[in-house]
Amino acid sequence: MATTEITSTNHDQTVADGIVLLDFWADWCGPCHMFAPVFEKASEKHSDITFGKIDTEAQQALAASYGIQSIPTLIAYRDGIPLFSQAGALPGEAVEDLIQQIRGLDMTEVRKQYEELKAKAERQQS
Repeated sequence: MATTEITSTNHDQTVADGIVLLDFWADWCGPCHMFAPVFEKASEKHSDITFGKIDTEAQQALAASYGIQSIPTLIAYRDGIPLFSQAGALPGEAVEDLIQQIRGLDMTEVRKQYEELKAKAERQQS
């Protein structure tokens, strides 16, 4: 599967289901260009995963909502839950390892922990 351009319009729907990897990048960024073929190769190998690319220049508000300060940044979701975020160009082996770890998660337990964290954050804001 090829990568998908992610914008503020399709972001929420894209990350809602399944495994989603998001690559925050910019055209002027050398490390982004180094990571792009690694990301593309992984997208071709794992057709059941959504691989989204977010151009931080074109999608400044979306990048800001994530607090992106360094690119490339890779963010991973499964079933709408953010699981991983790391700045820097990862090697292919690290991307493959990340994918296997995400596939192996007990999502029942992850959902429980995620809901507990959300509830705690809401109580702290009140």
